[in-house]
Amino acid sequence: MSRTSLEQPAGPAAAKPGRMVRVALAFTGWAERWFPDAFVFAAAAVVITALAALAVGAPPAAVAKSFGDGFWSLIPFTMQMAMLAVGGYVVATSPLASRAIDQVARWPGNGRAAVGIIAAFSLSLSLVNWGISLMFSALLARAMARRRDLDMDYRAAGAASILGIGATWALGLSSSAAQIQANAGSLPKSIYNIGGVIPFEQTIFTWQSGLMAAILLVISIVIALYSAPGGRDAMTAEKMGIEIEEPEKKTIERPTTPSGWMEHNPAVIVFLVVLAGGWLVQEFATKNAILAISNLNTYNLLFLALGMLLHWRPRQFVDAVNKAVPATAGVLIQFPLYGAVAAIMTSAKSASGASVSDVIATWFVKIATVETFPVVMGIYSAVLGLFIPSGGGKWIIEAPYVLQAAVNLQSNLGWAVQAYNAAEALPALINPFWMLPALGIMGLKARDVVGFSFLQMIIHAPVVMFLLWLLGKTFEYTPPIFLP
Repeated sequence: MSRTSLEQPAGPAAAKPGRMVRVALAFTGWAERWFPDAFVFAAAAVVITALAALAVGAPPAAVAKSFGDGFWSLIPFTMQMAMLAVGGYVVATSPLASRAIDQVARWPGNGRAAVGIIAAFSLSLSLVNWGISLMFSALLARAMARRRDLDMDYRAAGAASILGIGATWALGLSSSAAQIQANAGSLPKSIYNIGGVIPFEQTIFTWQSGLMAAILLVISIVIALYSAPGGRDAMTAEKMGIEIEEPEKKTIERPTTPSGWMEHNPAVIVFLVVLAGGWLVQEFATKNAILAISNLNTYNLLFLALGMLLHWRPRQFVDAVNKAVPATAGVLIQFPLYGAVAAIMTSAKSASGASVSDVIATWFVKIATVETFPVVMGIYSAVLGLFIPSGGGKWIIEAPYVLQAAVNLQSNLGWAVQAYNAAEALPALINPFWMLPALGIMGLKARDVVGFSFLQMIIHAPVVMFLLWLLGKTFEYTPPIFLP
């Protein structure tokens, strides 16, 4: 059977999309036609920033030098973010996780309940690791789609599986912006010199951030439940012409060569996990737990060690890593450009000493107050996120003038980071960039799910902006922390 699109429903039982869904589909069709690859947006950011630096009076030589100096400034962080994605995928595709997915798939009694469960897992897991959230939720949607008795709308299930990256991930442990600011070693000097180090206690571990995450989690699940078509109206994977095969059962063949024996012997895995475990125990024993987990190296080693342990054999672990690596391509090629943008914005200065960052910070100060700054910055960040779909890379671009404006206004620096985090996640609900790994697993296209995720976004946006303003009033200004 050929794949049936949303615009041409299959069979009399197919539901006609509502007005909001049709608007979202029209928007996505336009975006798919006119939006180039995310790399083009990153390159365009370099061009625009360079032209802006020239416009404020920076000499061409200074712009070129800043570009080269900044291009390689994010190499450690680029590797850390790539390993974050790999670790999440490896854990989510392990045999234990697969069995857990099969068990959870048995829970719901109807299609709407299935969509709600997928949404709950996506949102909750994203607070720990966005990679695990994306992979686990997509695999869970596939597993539930194999249950013919559920009548689960596969489009709504697909939209539910990506909710984590559009609502809560940036408020959790894998938040790129919070991780960057908490790690002096990951911070470009251009950002450190303005805002210093901002520990997790001032960002994701504040009660205000936790409350916002909880509110968004509840709202997202409720919307997912009540917007999912049920019964005969549900567009199942079968109606869409998407075949969901049973997962392949891998059998471990007895090795017949020395190399095969080494690849299937778990002794090496055990030895590596013991070494990693010993280091992790020392880290958590000698440091505050929050400080330890906020170190990306610690965080990534923890997940890689867990992935090794769950896959057990070197061959299975390496196969999982090989499948995860393509998902890191965008990070590897785009982050050097983001580092260059940040350097041009702060280092390329006019004869009077003004940089692009200074000019934008001044603009923020003019139009915002201490109370309205989180909202003004949040709206700006959300709009920019439509064109630069990268939480960490975009923070590198925004951080210089956002933190400078926060310092000038005497606004809380930690809440400035969280305002960025909460607003930056919103565009991921309609921007295909972060959806692609999950959509590939489910056999869906962006236009299949964006009608439901667009509905989430138009409800989330005013809620997020209101919370940024309301909760921001509870903070006081704290000066930047510069390490000795």
